[in-house]
Amino acid sequence: MGCLEDRRKIRAIVLVDEPLARSNLAVLLERDSEIEIVGECGSGMEALAEIRRTKPDLVFLDVQMPECDGFDVLELLGRDIPTALIFVTAYDQYALRAFDAGALDYLLKPFGNARFDLALARAKERIAQNTKQPLRTERWAVKSAGRVSFVKTSEIDWVEAADYYACLHVGTRAHLIRRSISELEEDLDSTVFCRVHRSAIVNLDRVRGLKLNADGEYEVQLADGTKLRLSRRYRQQLQSRLGIRSAAAATQELNQIK
Repeated sequence: MGCLEDRRKIRAIVLVDEPLARSNLAVLLERDSEIEIVGECGSGMEALAEIRRTKPDLVFLDVQMPECDGFDVLELLGRDIPTALIFVTAYDQYALRAFDAGALDYLLKPFGNARFDLALARAKERIAQNTKQPLRTERWAVKSAGRVSFVKTSEIDWVEAADYYACLHVGTRAHLIRRSISELEEDLDSTVFCRVHRSAIVNLDRVRGLKLNADGEYEVQLADGTKLRLSRRYRQQLQSRLGIRSAAAATQELNQIK
């Protein structure tokens, strides 16, 4: 029977603008022997760098920070969002957006020890569950005209962000589901689906070419004729998933596919 000391500690990082609030969170975390604080900072770009450097299990993230806010940080992270994400802010109007972005909890300042302990307990449970082999969603329930039907993951051509929803494009039909595109990206198999823009994910089996436009930007061409902008942020990721070293090579090779 393993004891607590035998387990790997939960790696936590505190990314909060105000030094006092950052210090208070650190003190609360240090009470727990299962937690190891691996980083602290107070600006958006530092937060991005710290998450990438330390690869934490648990993140306490401020909404409003210098340089870029907490939501910008998550967008720039793409698929690299930590397992347990807790937003910390003095503003309640961001709560819905935070949960749609994948937040586990939303600590509204000022909060007491009991509220913090509840958030931490939820984080521990999420992290424990994440150590198990994740199950990929094989089908999605969609509502239309008063009925519920199901869409197989393998049938999805591409996914489009639509405010707080995501739109599943399946052939000539489109289905809205109440999930953020970032949440869907986590659930979809990364060997099959790839993000190409902040608002689009494609099924790699549907990609038929890349086209260089007059403005020097690439667009992804799908088998059904759909054309999607390829963001520079995701270009290298797409090339890697396609097994092609450069976008120019991708254009040449993929356009040869029927």
